[in-house]
Amino acid sequence: MENPVHYFTFVNLILQDMTGKRAVRGTAAEHLQAAEDWLKRAHDRPGDDGVSYGYSVRGGWRESYPETSGYIATTFFDLARLRNDGDYHERAVRIVRWLLSVQNPDGSFANPRYGDDGIVFDTGQDLFGLVRAYEDTRDPAFKIGAQRAANWLVSVADSNGRWNRYEFLNTPHVYNTRTAWALLRMNQVEYSAERERIARANLDWAVSEQQANGFFDNCAFVYGNNPFTHTIAYATRGLLESGLLLEDASYVNAAQRCAEAALKHLRPSGFLPGEIAVDGSATVNYCCITGNCQFAIVWARLFEHTDDKRYQEAAIRSLDYVMITQDIHTSNSNIRGAIRGSMPIWGRYAPLSYPNWAAKFFIDALMLRQQWDRR
Repeated sequence: MENPVHYFTFVNLILQDMTGKRAVRGTAAEHLQAAEDWLKRAHDRPGDDGVSYGYSVRGGWRESYPETSGYIATTFFDLARLRNDGDYHERAVRIVRWLLSVQNPDGSFANPRYGDDGIVFDTGQDLFGLVRAYEDTRDPAFKIGAQRAANWLVSVADSNGRWNRYEFLNTPHVYNTRTAWALLRMNQVEYSAERERIARANLDWAVSEQQANGFFDNCAFVYGNNPFTHTIAYATRGLLESGLLLEDASYVNAAQRCAEAALKHLRPSGFLPGEIAVDGSATVNYCCITGNCQFAIVWARLFEHTDDKRYQEAAIRSLDYVMITQDIHTSNSNIRGAIRGSMPIWGRYAPLSYPNWAAKFFIDALMLRQQWDRR
């Protein structure tokens, strides 16, 4: 940590969290704008048109991250419509063109940190960006890229239609319900019965892994570890959105069971424990802020689906907690408006860093919240 800016940021954050100091709270609109501005700065890092992984207080800004750049493009497309802002549209298009430039010849997407081979989850998240780019621009290059990614996802499924290879540690993860959702999004552009079969096979497996308490086995990055709320919310959102697209209540109901189970852990302050074991216990004393944002989206979407105001209240409360961890007033542009990995900053999820996907999900959640404010 030779850079003095990173060093002083590190020291200040540690001291603030140790003493319980919280950021000065603004309005939801102010917090949203600050997060948008930070995410644009993450996109503006020199080198390419991807979005930086984020800012680390141990080493500064990191390289572009293909996986999350894919679904950040969808957020920029949403912001372009919300703000009637051509800059967001142009940014989204640039990101997806960059994704085409790093797409593997077989159609997959890799994480350079782990080698050149495609990864199922990463490819699914980039598929979201490719599909949305084609829908918003009708550029055939984006459709071709999406077809190639979707075809690869189908090709690497096993004889039962499940993704057991080309995954982190070559083990199946129920959070690939998000990848199934991406395949179903591709089917909205160009239908394929085989894509739906593969998507359903993985959704059905995820449901079979759900325990009576609502939580899922095989939901952690590493089998045997307690899953972060980040990956639990990934699995839940994938089931929910897939169920809504397919009009299949079994997937929606499975998502609702997990959302209800997580809701029991939400404290009055909006704090959600960062890890929840398969048996439903939560023993950690830190918050995975990304998970808070993602569950806020799940609860918001369930409120829209059921009109149950408990879900609306839960979404608002969880976002209110995130806002007191977000500094929108600091002169340090590296972290102003950013969303941290954990609270406190040294928590086990993305420690000492501000990942780009945390900001993305915070923005997505606040855009849903703004819809209620406008009604």
